[in-house]
Amino acid sequence: MKKITIYALSTCLWCRKTKQYFEDKKVPFEAVDYDKQDPEKQAEIRKEMKSAGCDTSFPFIKIGGTCTQGYDPAEFERLMEKK
Repeated sequence: MKKITIYALSTCLWCRKTKQYFEDKKVPFEAVDYDKQDPEKQAEIRKEMKSAGCDTSFPFIKIGGTCTQGYDPAEFERLMEKK
């Protein structure tokens, strides 16, 4: 199974929906609340987002080596199935 990391904002409705989606599907993931990190860690996350080809909007989801942003269950499914 591909590693899934969700970078979220603790106050974001779409971020919570994204986490809930993976919980409901019983798909393991790591969640990182961007706004609860120190400035150094936030800078690392922004750098990771930009190097993955995404902007700095949330939620930012890494599935394997690919990123997507926003709440898009069809895209989540596609990336999890992609070889």
